[in-house]
Amino acid sequence: MSKLITVALSQYGVKEVKGSKDHPQIINYFTSMGLNKTSYQDETAWCSAFANWVAKEAGYEQSKKLNARSWLRVGSSTSAPEPGDVVVLWRENPDSWKGHVGFLVKESKRYVYLLGGNQGNSVSIKAYPKNRILDYRKLRKNG
Repeated sequence: MSKLITVALSQYGVKEVKGSKDHPQIINYFTSMGLNKTSYQDETAWCSAFANWVAKEAGYEQSKKLNARSWLRVGSSTSAPEPGDVVVLWRENPDSWKGHVGFLVKESKRYVYLLGGNQGNSVSIKAYPKNRILDYRKLRKNG
């Protein structure tokens, strides 16, 4: 199993806390990027913060940015994706700045199954239509 998947799975089920409190591990995803913990809450879009935390913990390059589409500039594009590769999706429309990022678990004819943060407000595995994929990215190990 990919080291990225192993690290991401260690967080499976981490979920936002309703109300004014925040899940400390979600805040940790932000602070591990060097961001001020008082500037972010678990309601802040955190899929990229999660992906950065996973990549850092697993010893891979990171985007070091909070926007999901920043991952389009990390690693290399691949037309033969494998479990653990990063998948970048568009949100709202393909030309929007908005997106989503997660790690590929598997794919079917019509869907990719991503292990990611901020999916249903938690770390989970969720299916996304393939027509929303912007790119598959293979990350490089640090060092």
